[in-house]
Amino acid sequence: MANVVVVGAQWGDEGKGKIVDWLSERADVIARFQGGHNAGHTLVIGNQVFKLSLLPSGIVRKGKMAVIGNGVVLDPWALFSEIDKLSAQGVEISPENLMIAENTPLILPLHQDLDKLREEAAGASKIGTTGRGIGPAYEDKVGRRSIRVADLGDEETLDSRLDRLLAHHDALRQGLDAAPIDRAELRAKLLEIAPKLLQYAQPVWKVMNDYRRAGKRILFEGAQGSLLDIDFGTYPYVTSSTTMSGMAASGTGLGPSAIGFVLGIVKAYTTRVGEGPFPTELDDADGQRLGERGHEFGTVTGRKRRCGWFDAVLVRQTCAISGVDGIALTKLDVLDGFQRLKICTGYQVDGQHYDHLPTAASLQARAKPVYEEMAGWQESTQGARSWADLPANAIKYVRRIEELIQCPVALLSTSPERDDTILVTDPFAD
Repeated sequence: MANVVVVGAQWGDEGKGKIVDWLSERADVIARFQGGHNAGHTLVIGNQVFKLSLLPSGIVRKGKMAVIGNGVVLDPWALFSEIDKLSAQGVEISPENLMIAENTPLILPLHQDLDKLREEAAGASKIGTTGRGIGPAYEDKVGRRSIRVADLGDEETLDSRLDRLLAHHDALRQGLDAAPIDRAELRAKLLEIAPKLLQYAQPVWKVMNDYRRAGKRILFEGAQGSLLDIDFGTYPYVTSSTTMSGMAASGTGLGPSAIGFVLGIVKAYTTRVGEGPFPTELDDADGQRLGERGHEFGTVTGRKRRCGWFDAVLVRQTCAISGVDGIALTKLDVLDGFQRLKICTGYQVDGQHYDHLPTAASLQARAKPVYEEMAGWQESTQGARSWADLPANAIKYVRRIEELIQCPVALLSTSPERDDTILVTDPFAD
């Protein structure tokens, strides 16, 4: 059986949580490989709604191993808050079904402070981060001054790491007119939480390779979306990690040959949270309708999402970069009742046609969408579980998307409910 990587192929919020949960029934191991608690995955199972940020979506299923890989940046206090909330909903979480890579970098309160201080200082030039310290934590990782999970097991190592970390952050805070870090308080907090965190710590790279040799089926779960990728997203309005499928390998310690099928999650229209270019954004009644019908508010921040027509150019681009084998098309039911639908097939920038989004920020800001119009449908697609349940025009819309993005639909989601899913191609099949 193939191992599967799930990535968002737009700006995030594509419905990855439901799809990963649906696929996790077929998997043995579900591993998060990047991002932090800026992710927001909502699962609807029966009458219960689970909201996850750090924990892999498979944690709500019994008998599965959930893994937080080294590509993630981990806020331990946020983690245990999330564990407490899920436990109150009846989800059992222990070292028997959750492991954390020993070399995972930690998000500390000072990272959140820096995130907020910078956004406030930036004013109109702010990026629109969640303020949860994700970017500063990744900066410290590549700057070789992170405190990692394993460091909590040795006080001498922890003290050395703290000295290096605070020498950097206190200088930054001085420049932002903020008080220096209380070293003793931070050290005490880390030592207090260390025993709780270390019980989950494992050499994930070794365990994952053992799982692979044993024939276990692995589901790799990405966070955010491909258009927020630090290299290929709409820079600088991006996240601070690699959100493409290749990160699944380095973010867990498995080689790229472990990846069998790449599934891109794609919403039937386009949304974005925060700042940055958005060529198909709608500031009209249609955009308002998409937002209201799609309940477009961020799981983590509660911020209203910007909404627009489906952008086939961007999805074709992200599918190519991540090597997507098939997409899971979500929220098709939100388009029910529209008389006409539009799909972006290219851009005009200063009179020149582009079949991709240019890299230069100035060109991105001036990109105007070139649209193709299609007839909508008045029937309901909500809850459809087979092609026969879909209106003819809905099928035409899906088929046209496949043509334009040069990638087939493997799954089609027609509501937040777990079972309202049409399976076209099983990603776990060889």
